[in-house]
Amino acid sequence: MRSPKRVSAKSSKKSSKRKLAKPRRARHAASKPRPWTPDEIREAFSRFRQANPEPKGELEHLNPFTLLVAVVLSAQATDAGVNRATRSLFQVADTPQKMVALGEEKLRGYIKTIGLYRNKARNVIALSEKLINQFGGDVPRSRAEIESLPGAGRKTANVVLNMAFGEQTLAVDTHVFRVANRTGLAPGKTPLEVELGLERVVPAEFMLHAHHWLILHGRYTCLARKPRCEVCLINDLCRWPEKTV
Repeated sequence: MRSPKRVSAKSSKKSSKRKLAKPRRARHAASKPRPWTPDEIREAFSRFRQANPEPKGELEHLNPFTLLVAVVLSAQATDAGVNRATRSLFQVADTPQKMVALGEEKLRGYIKTIGLYRNKARNVIALSEKLINQFGGDVPRSRAEIESLPGAGRKTANVVLNMAFGEQTLAVDTHVFRVANRTGLAPGKTPLEVELGLERVVPAEFMLHAHHWLILHGRYTCLARKPRCEVCLINDLCRWPEKTV
């Protein structure tokens, strides 16, 4: 029969340190910011609407097809940079048929100032061919069908459905993701979590323009490195100060 192990003073101290660490974690969890109330959410979006009743996306386009192309090109690029490239591109290729006729090599020449332009040119030609072959040259009106196009994901589908077809979708880009998490409006670890969280809390009357308001707020006010809290429309409602106390 084995004799019981002797506990040294050193291991005893380590054990007590581990026990003492638990209350600190508990206190941290208890300081989690309060969820927004329905009245606060309505107030926030009412202010956004009053300041900008008809917000518009900043990607320049001529029709649903050029919007689709612009959104695909905007991945890991700025809207301003995409607009500079597509102004001349869309003058010569504003339909899937014209884009296929232009060809991948010439397309690269138009968009070479955009990041990942080679891969994006390949995707734009491929999605144009798929639109012609499977959808009669038209941009489809369902999320699943748009997501089936080369280079198009859920965010692309949501933008196109909202801006081209007036659907009440919420596209979560880096700005929306930051605003939703920083303010505590709809925190989530992934864009999909944030999207679904926003869908649960945003009142129906604000849904059509909600993602535009949040994008613009993140782009010009709730900046990544240094948010401009002094000019923020929802500063008094934001939960970020609670996180930084």
